[in-house]
Amino acid sequence: MLDFVVRNLQLDAHPPGTLVDVGVAGGRIVAVQPDLPAGPPGYDAAGRLGCAGLVETHIHLDKARLLDVLPPERGRAINPVGYVAPFKPAISAEDVRRRAERTLIACLLHGTTRMRTHVEVDPGIGLRGFDAVQALAAEYAWAIDIELCVFAQEGLTNRPGTDELLVQALRRGATVIGGAPRYDSDAAAQIRRVFVLAREFGTAVDLHLDVGNAPGHLDADLVCALTAQYGLGGRVALGHMTKLAAMPPERLAATARRLADAGVAVTVLPATDLYLMGRDRDHDVRRGVADAHALLAHGVNCSLSSNNILNPATPFGDASLLRMANLQANVTHRGEPEELREAFAMLTTRAARLLGLGDYGIAVGQPADIVVLDAPTPAAAVAELGEPLAVFRRGRMTVRREPARLLRPG
Repeated sequence: MLDFVVRNLQLDAHPPGTLVDVGVAGGRIVAVQPDLPAGPPGYDAAGRLGCAGLVETHIHLDKARLLDVLPPERGRAINPVGYVAPFKPAISAEDVRRRAERTLIACLLHGTTRMRTHVEVDPGIGLRGFDAVQALAAEYAWAIDIELCVFAQEGLTNRPGTDELLVQALRRGATVIGGAPRYDSDAAAQIRRVFVLAREFGTAVDLHLDVGNAPGHLDADLVCALTAQYGLGGRVALGHMTKLAAMPPERLAATARRLADAGVAVTVLPATDLYLMGRDRDHDVRRGVADAHALLAHGVNCSLSSNNILNPATPFGDASLLRMANLQANVTHRGEPEELREAFAMLTTRAARLLGLGDYGIAVGQPADIVVLDAPTPAAAVAELGEPLAVFRRGRMTVRREPARLLRPG
């Protein structure tokens, strides 16, 4: 008794050309096999690649599309956090919701079905951004699972009142606690407080960490120690980590092994990091993008994600995760098919693991969340930016796009 069938789907786990049908009943996958019986309504994938949906592990919905009101800063020396801060008291919950919703819809159209969004709180914005994004997540639960990571963007120990706002947001349902220690007068104290709150509320940890053009001191060392102390291995992620891009191979390998041993994952954000790093030079400019593949080689779990979209820290973006994987592969010189396949995994299976998703995958018993991409393989999807042609959430189609056709004369 099937409600729906996605037919002729190519899965990464199956040999090329081995197509399967995915049968859905009650919003869950009940069959994955060739040639399911005709009868139920269906969608013909025609041999295209399927996955359980793209996973956005690090985005800022509350600050997306700020270019609507704030133009990009001019010159090479810019400070987006300081630039935006004076405008935050005037930002309303309605404005956050409007900008965030437009961005969320773009994410959905590009095949994202799971998301962790960072939402900042401080005396300037209060909980307006958090409340707006939380309401948006509830409204769009029919299309996507969204978890909120609440964090102090402008500092914690040096911003009285921020700690209380973090606690309020955690009590209201935030499931992840984050931070941005480099904007704090006492970075180590902020990191320690984040771990205390994570223990108190039973949340995961996701920090913006070790951003810079030179390796120098790493706050990740303290994070690894606290992860072991609090028993949070597998529940801690670090975003950006651009200092890794400036390390010689030996030090990078040692740092990667430390992260892997502690169970600390890394999210690389190529668009933002490429835009912001290297501005201290006017020639031979550094890329400043951590090589996720090099981290994978030492056992670190990694994801690739969007971070900012159309705001002063990243004044471009269309919410396509495949574009992020393609950009990452270009910047880090990863063009072999297996490397592109790993880049795809950093949008899917590895990203799901980073978020601790136990219900992810195209397998019997899992939620019927399925994306059909206009590509035959994961490597081709990354190389050619294969568009999502169909998206299913709990077995219900939420997105449909017709493949482009060339109209010849006659």
